[in-house]
Amino acid sequence: MIWVYRVLFLPLLLLASPYYLWRMRRRGGYAENFAQRFGGTNPLPPRTDGTRRVWLQAVSVGEMLAIAPLLEAFQREGHTEVYLTTTTSTGCQLAKEKYGALTIGLGYFPLDFWAFSARAWQRVGPDLCILMEGERWPEHVHQARKRRVPVICVNARLSDRSFRRSLKFRALLRPLAEGITQVLCSSKRDEQRFKALGVKPERLQTTGNLKLDVQIPRLADGAKAQLRRELGLGGGLVLLGSSTWVGEEVALLTALKSARERGLQVSLLLVPRHAERREELRGLLDKSGLTFHLRSEGHCFAKATKGGAAPAAVDVAVGDTTGELRKFTQLADLVFVGKSLAPHEGGQTPVEAAVLGKPVVHGPRMTNFREIIRTLTEAGAVRRVETHSELITTVVELLQDPVQRNKLAVAAQAWHEENRGATERTLTVIHEQLAALSL
Repeated sequence: MIWVYRVLFLPLLLLASPYYLWRMRRRGGYAENFAQRFGGTNPLPPRTDGTRRVWLQAVSVGEMLAIAPLLEAFQREGHTEVYLTTTTSTGCQLAKEKYGALTIGLGYFPLDFWAFSARAWQRVGPDLCILMEGERWPEHVHQARKRRVPVICVNARLSDRSFRRSLKFRALLRPLAEGITQVLCSSKRDEQRFKALGVKPERLQTTGNLKLDVQIPRLADGAKAQLRRELGLGGGLVLLGSSTWVGEEVALLTALKSARERGLQVSLLLVPRHAERREELRGLLDKSGLTFHLRSEGHCFAKATKGGAAPAAVDVAVGDTTGELRKFTQLADLVFVGKSLAPHEGGQTPVEAAVLGKPVVHGPRMTNFREIIRTLTEAGAVRRVETHSELITTVVELLQDPVQRNKLAVAAQAWHEENRGATERTLTVIHEQLAALSL
């Protein structure tokens, strides 16, 4: 089956390349180390005696943040070195900022074609391969199997969409499943789905969601006050639009105006999922009649200022930067989780907001986080809205009601405490695989 994949890969890549090249240019940051996409990894240090080398692939920002406990554990133990790859420029930027000292090298994951993958494998020479969440690449897994290198899928999950597609090609995916040593699922639902796709039960284990073990550094009161000033957030409440998509910002702007009409002192902090949408948001805010500030450009009152800090308080702050959402969330009194209202599908993660004990509102389309939302709902830690208009009324209602907001926040913190432990369970399996290599 691998030869069918290899024959089809290049024609499909050529067909898709105009779209991906356009998207890469739009998002920026991909030109640096572009050769790594073709297996041209940067030189790595010589292998150290008694140390095992792990190749860990985490696709983007969310996965990069989730692997922190694993990398920290490897460094403490001292006998595991990690080569870390990612797929997106934002993920690469975050890796450089956070994990340079915890890894032996950082790079882009190669395109999953035979020549590129084999070249990268020869240069990296790992003893163990770890794939985060939805990363399951046929050629990459084949190269591991060819070299008798164990492959562990960590925090493994299957969205509704991926599961439906995979069921259609179950027979073709069987060799891929055979090449994976262990699938550590983020939930029992995911474990059942992998089993339905033909993964052997003895290779499956539910270890939980690593993202629920995340430790978020808390900002001191002084740092929060400074960040508010930089963003242009005055006194009063802060409504956060977390990783918003097209259309959701309009509803949040309406909610802001409605809340103010009721006498509430509140500001809106918008953090779009894709920072390159800043010009689109600038146009929307220009038409809104509200004052605003873009963190990346120091844009305030439709005039550019230097240094990125707002010169005065504004109605709307736009957090169009990478890797700061966790800091922004700590300023929020109420959080709306984006990509959850029609026509969008899948949802963005509610985990960081819940971990920080923030009241959360979300739409009905949280399919990528179905299990997390189910448990948050059972814990009484979130409010679901069905439409844009219901989002507006619910946001205004909660902004007016500190008791209800506090009830949601307390429930979120309790939920987090009850669902920790995935890191320890995941490390146990990884250690078992590494120990088996020495036998």
